[in-house]
Amino acid sequence: MNISGLLGQLFAIVLALLLAPLLTGWVNQCRAWLQNRTAPPLLQPYYMLHKLFQKDVVLADGASPLFRFAPFVVFGCMLLACAIIPTLSTDLPFAPAADTIALVGVFGLARIFISLAAMDIGTSFGSLGGRREMLVGFLAEPALLMVIFTTAMISQSTSVATIVETLAHREFIIYPSLAFAGVAFTFVSFAENARVPVDNPATHLELTMIHEAMIIEYSGRHLALIELAASLKLYAYSCLGLALFFPWGIAEGASFVGLLLAIPALVGKLAVGGAFLAGIETINAKMRIFRAPEFLGTAFLLAVLGLLVRLLLETRV
Repeated sequence: MNISGLLGQLFAIVLALLLAPLLTGWVNQCRAWLQNRTAPPLLQPYYMLHKLFQKDVVLADGASPLFRFAPFVVFGCMLLACAIIPTLSTDLPFAPAADTIALVGVFGLARIFISLAAMDIGTSFGSLGGRREMLVGFLAEPALLMVIFTTAMISQSTSVATIVETLAHREFIIYPSLAFAGVAFTFVSFAENARVPVDNPATHLELTMIHEAMIIEYSGRHLALIELAASLKLYAYSCLGLALFFPWGIAEGASFVGLLLAIPALVGKLAVGGAFLAGIETINAKMRIFRAPEFLGTAFLLAVLGLLVRLLLETRV
């Protein structure tokens, strides 16, 4: 195995663990500023994680081993997703074996475990949140796959590293198909990360919450792992969107200088993306859960349109 590639892979994982809570804090700050509220500290997610890791775990009497094991599985899946996506360099040891389709599978595995754990205790809130999460995933995954197929047709590969190398190191070309795919990916990202308008990560209103309903019975380090996994998921989707649609700045190799130059480019793009996310959440209201199929159905149609545009109009590009 390439030693430089392995070091770059480990460096990307460590950077994900450091930047994921920071991205969540930045989005929360931007939302507060846009809503004319006093913003929480940028490092507030780190403080919350530190507090939760220091607390003891309280388990319900009927909790099975699945309930105890699920936070570790979800955290591991999100960390693996961050390792698959080229955030700093395309020289990744996981690239030949793990492509974007496998990445969708990793997200799906985490969803299954967190949903089953939510229903394991038998509370009404957990079962409600688990069913809603599976509904959102059932509608979001086909749209995400169509987005991936659109970008894969340009590079003739489903590997994210190959897609980045194809788009970032060639002459700038405007692909109309990527415009449709980018809008569809944005819709899917809002739904998959429990953001407005599909869900509100700051609410605990029983009739509307999805993500919070699933983790309402967790505490201590288990809750810390789930919250960290949620930040890693937002970070992974943000980096996936940057890799597919804004791949410039990602190093082609694993040289130390290239990795150092890729860090400020990544931080800058994440800052702009986080501000954009906060702006979209500010100007939109939380929709009813019954409208989520329409929202994600629109994402699927846009992704299919992008695929058709690529097949019919861009075959010579």
